[in-house]
Amino acid sequence: MNDQIHSGGSDHEHGELGDAEYAEFMELAAQEGFDPEEVEGALGEAGHGPLPVLAVVGRPNVGKSTLVNRIIGRREAVVQDKPGVTRDRVTYEAEWAGRRFKVVDTGGWEQDVLGLDASVAAQAEYAIETADAVVFVVDSTVGATDTDEAVVKLLRRAGKPVVLCANKVDGQSGEADATALWSLGLGQPHPVSSLHGRGTGDMLDAVLEALPEAPPQSFGSAVGGPRRIALIGRPNVGKSSLLNKVANEDRVVVNELAGTTRDPVDELIELGGVTWKFIDTAGIRRRVHLQEGADYYASLRTAAALEKAEVAVILIDSSESISVQDQRIVTMAVEAGRAVVLAFNKWDTLDEERRYYLEREIETELAQVEWAPRVNVSARTGRHMEKLVPAIETAIEGWETRVPTGRLNAFLGEIVAAHPHPVRGGKQPRILFGTQAGTKPPRFVLFASGFLEHGYRRFVERRLREEFGFEGTPIHISVRVREKRGRNK
Repeated sequence: MNDQIHSGGSDHEHGELGDAEYAEFMELAAQEGFDPEEVEGALGEAGHGPLPVLAVVGRPNVGKSTLVNRIIGRREAVVQDKPGVTRDRVTYEAEWAGRRFKVVDTGGWEQDVLGLDASVAAQAEYAIETADAVVFVVDSTVGATDTDEAVVKLLRRAGKPVVLCANKVDGQSGEADATALWSLGLGQPHPVSSLHGRGTGDMLDAVLEALPEAPPQSFGSAVGGPRRIALIGRPNVGKSSLLNKVANEDRVVVNELAGTTRDPVDELIELGGVTWKFIDTAGIRRRVHLQEGADYYASLRTAAALEKAEVAVILIDSSESISVQDQRIVTMAVEAGRAVVLAFNKWDTLDEERRYYLEREIETELAQVEWAPRVNVSARTGRHMEKLVPAIETAIEGWETRVPTGRLNAFLGEIVAAHPHPVRGGKQPRILFGTQAGTKPPRFVLFASGFLEHGYRRFVERRLREEFGFEGTPIHISVRVREKRGRNK
C-alpha cells in the first residue's frame, strides 16, 4: 500500500491525527512560532464531524428569516414584507458560544394552491426531516393560530427537541403575550425580538442545550450500514425514472408533469453486489403551479436530502443546455461537502453536434467540479447503468482519503521549492507546514508566514489532486497566518 490512508473516521480528540502524529505536529508548530491554542483551534475547526442541524419553522410573516439573519450574524436570508420571496440557499452555517451548527431556513414561501396549512406543513416536514433540533417561531402579538397548532402536531410526531420562540416581543409589555404561548404544550416560550436582537442570546443558549455536539469525525451511518446516495437535480431530469431503473421495478410515480413526487422515497437497492440507500429527491410538492414556489421547495428538498447523504449523484439532462439551476444544485452539493458524481441523462438521444456542444458547456459551466466522475446514462433504456456504481465507489474513496502529516509536509516542501508564492508588497509568503485535519470531505489546514492569494490556494488544491487523487470529492483548505513575532496579543 502507498502512503495514502483511507480512513473511515476517528473519535480521537485530535480529529484524525494519532497521538504520535499530533505530538510531532505540535512540536513543528512551536518551532515555527505558532501559538499552541491557535493551532488547537484551527485543528478543531477543520477536523469536526458533520455539524448539527437546526431547522427554523413557522407560518409566513412571523419573522423566521429575520431570526435566521440574527442567528448567523449577517443579512443572508432574504427578508421582505411580501411573503413568498424565493432564495437559492436555505442552509447557513452559524456559531454561538464557540459552537458551530447549520441553520435551515424555511422562511419566505406563502400559501399556494394547496392552502396555507398544507404549504407550511410541507416546508416544516422537509426541514424537520433532517434537523437535530427545531426552533418553532410564533408571532406573540397574534398568538397561537390553527396553523401553529398544525405545526405543533407535526413536531410532536417527529419527536425532535423543540425550542419555542415567541417573536416580536419588543419590550416588557409584550412579555405577557409570550407567556400565553405555554398553551401550545412545547415548554417555555422564549420571548425574542429578532428585529432588534432582544432575547436571542437566551434562546440560543436553549438551542445549544437541545442540539447534539458536533461529533469528532463520526460521519457515516452505524457500522455496516448502507452508504447513502442522494439523487438530486432540477425537476423533470429523470430522477424517478433512474431510481426505478436501478431498482428494476416501478417504485416511484413518474409523470410528465415536473414535480410529481412528494414524499421523500428512501430505497434500499442492491447494485453490483452491494446494498445502497438511495434518497430520491425528485419531488417538489404535487400541483404547485407557481414556478417560484416549485423552485423554493426544490431547494429545500435538495438541502434536506444532502444533509442525509454521503454521495450526491447529480442528474443533468444532456439534451438541454446546462442551466443556472443545474449549477446551483452542483454548488449546493459542493458546499454541503458531499462526494459528487455527475450523471448525464438522455445520452441516447444526442446527436454528434449536441455532444460536441455539451462537452464545451461542461468545460465552462461545470469547471468547479472538473474532479467529479462522469457517467453518461439513459434512465429510460438503462444504458450504462453499470457504470454508476464504480463512479460512486470512486467518489467515496476520494471523500475518505487521508494523507499522513509527514507525507503531506514533504509534498508541501516540494511545492514551495518548485513554485514559490509570488512576491507581493516586497514580501513572499510561504507555506510553513500543514496537516489534513479531517476527511469526508478532506479538510486541510495550512500554516503560512503570510496571506496566501486565492490563485495560489487553487494551485495547491490542483497539485494535491494530481498527487493524491481525491477524485469525486470537494477539498477544503483553510490557511492560518503566523502572527508577527514579538508582538503582544
